[in-house]
Amino acid sequence: MRRRGKAVFIGSIGNLVEWYDFYAYAAFALYFAHLFFPGDDPVVQQLNAAVLFALGFVVRPLGAMIFGQIADRRGRRTALTLSVALMCFGSLVIAIAPTYATAGALAPAVLLAARILQGLSLGGEYGASATYLSEVAHPRYRGFFSSFQYVTLIGGQLCALLVLLVLQQFVLTREQLLEWGWRIPFVIGALLAVVAALMRRNLHETEFFEKARPANEKARSSLRALLEHPREAALVVGLTLGGTVAFYTYTTYMQKYLKLTVKLSDVETTLVTAGSLLFAMLLQPIYGALSDVVGRRPLLVGFGVAGTVLTVPLLTALQSASTPWHAFLFLTFAWVIVSGYTSINAIVKAELFPTHVRATGVAVPYAIAVSLFGGSAESVALWFKSIGRESWFYYYLTACIATSLVVYLCMRDTRDHSALDRQ
Repeated sequence: MRRRGKAVFIGSIGNLVEWYDFYAYAAFALYFAHLFFPGDDPVVQQLNAAVLFALGFVVRPLGAMIFGQIADRRGRRTALTLSVALMCFGSLVIAIAPTYATAGALAPAVLLAARILQGLSLGGEYGASATYLSEVAHPRYRGFFSSFQYVTLIGGQLCALLVLLVLQQFVLTREQLLEWGWRIPFVIGALLAVVAALMRRNLHETEFFEKARPANEKARSSLRALLEHPREAALVVGLTLGGTVAFYTYTTYMQKYLKLTVKLSDVETTLVTAGSLLFAMLLQPIYGALSDVVGRRPLLVGFGVAGTVLTVPLLTALQSASTPWHAFLFLTFAWVIVSGYTSINAIVKAELFPTHVRATGVAVPYAIAVSLFGGSAESVALWFKSIGRESWFYYYLTACIATSLVVYLCMRDTRDHSALDRQ
């Protein structure tokens, strides 16, 4: 049990570092967008930065294919170590990237290249870490243990916001942040990624993979093997669609929403966002443990029903929040809903596929859904705002969740029909 706990801890810490690096871009975009995208309209500048954020998601399916194959053929540990090393390099590129004033059009091109590297890294990270956590977990507590993927995923963004808060309040002036201070979190991220890569080198491989290793190394490509599981792959896309749009709405986009729509100050925006993310982190293992008792499907259906019915009134109320405290309360209520998806989506996907194709099966269809819907959520929302139709995004999010609800109602409960129990 101690060995299992250590494996979950190291795997989760590496995941936290990767997502910190990735989300530092979203957290600090308010401070560096003007340096890469000239102009006078802050909404347009943030839209341009959000487009690059979304483009980083476009390559995630490619990263999922590459690292999924590595995880299924060479081991989960190898894929996890390589993915965090690549994230380190991407963060370092952003830290030293030239601005538009010094490099012209080359500046956003360098920023895009760094985002592509980070997108490739995360494309592999999700499938490898979800597979690793599901395979090292005790069979009776898979929901609980796998929920730590989103504990650390959300924790990564929370750490990025805490770094922002410390720099805002105690270290730098706003002018210094706007000029050069925004580079600091990317330097920190690159250094942390080195530490995480060294820690992951010492992870033990899962028993599931070790038993299947001889066959895996001789087998054909796991991408080709994935074609033998079209129903499961389609399920991953369908159950991800609504959840990923909701997740990125209340994480990456919410900071801009609180600043540009609710009109909170910089510090208020950071505090409210960070507080809501801390609340979300605490919910993940609670919901994960609950899924071990009642099953995965009831939580997914609960998210689907509540998200379909309450998204429009919730975001409308948040738009009219009169104080930071009111905004925080609305966001915590949103996380009570969304955690029905985030806490268990990794284990649900892992329980759909056999060992020889599990990492690829989890990663590739998930990455496709996230690149099409999750990564574009912020851009879609800002575009609606830029044309004066911000509330239309609320209905877009509702439609996405409703689509996934249909999938949840039609699928079997993976806790009771898990491929992990058929190995």
